[in-house]
Amino acid sequence: MSPFVSGPVTVVTPASSANLGPGYDTLGLGLGLYDEVTAEVVSGSGLDVTVEGVGADDVPRDESHLVVRALRAVFDEAGLDQPGLRVRCLNRIPHARGLGSSSAAIVGGISAARALLTATAPGTIAPPGAVTVDDASALQLATRIEGHPDNVAAALLGGLTIAWDDGARTRAVRLDVQASVVAFVPPDGVSTEVARGLLPDQVPHADAARNAGRAALLVAAFDGRPELLLDATEDALHQAYRAPAMPASYALVQELRADGVPAIISGAGPTVLAFATDIYEAAPLVGRAPEGWAALPLEIAARGACRA
Repeated sequence: MSPFVSGPVTVVTPASSANLGPGYDTLGLGLGLYDEVTAEVVSGSGLDVTVEGVGADDVPRDESHLVVRALRAVFDEAGLDQPGLRVRCLNRIPHARGLGSSSAAIVGGISAARALLTATAPGTIAPPGAVTVDDASALQLATRIEGHPDNVAAALLGGLTIAWDDGARTRAVRLDVQASVVAFVPPDGVSTEVARGLLPDQVPHADAARNAGRAALLVAAFDGRPELLLDATEDALHQAYRAPAMPASYALVQELRADGVPAIISGAGPTVLAFATDIYEAAPLVGRAPEGWAALPLEIAARGACRA
């Protein structure tokens, strides 16, 4: 029996914001903006990739495509011969903007591969000895490909995620969140490598302690205490250091916070995220976008990657 289901499968994967101010490389938030991957196993060993939407003119169409790499990684983990693939990507998440586009591609590929495997396809019963790919294994693999767990955990699970390494595996827990956000997306991106390169090797102990307290407070703020969000999103570890690469973004964060709006650099930037208690409170914030920027009112993704 073939280990693969017949016909195409389609999965959607949410955007994500990492760090959320003080939760550097630990906290992630799934956002209601979704990339879509359709994958199908075909005869032979070839590869056919089509891409529509954001980045369609810039991403590769070969085995180096991030979705394809993630698909292949799952099949390697399962000990399977690599099949021929037909892959279609519909991208809606802006690239190089701190909204988790690479994590969405990785998790989308992993989720599509899981859906293609007979052993893990919804509604099927794994035969004896079959290799299954559960959420824990998917998180481990996604973290290995991405390099850090915050965005991939949020893309995989949705909601608010707290990720950590227990010394043997990457783990994550998920919390439901009631909030809305406005993502202010600038016209030009900043690479994660550039943003990380601006961070110092050491930080003052007082700054680390302050961030630890704010990260704990942020979890409480999301758990029904939105009046704490302004204090809880304070950061002393990464945003100011990255300001030279995204001065307009950092200035917008400071401007919004001065007006009492909880605002952060999303992930490695340069997108700015502003928090509101609901979509009605978020609506007036749209007008705060600088000229040439996009303002996207978004709900929190209640679910992570799933079948469309």
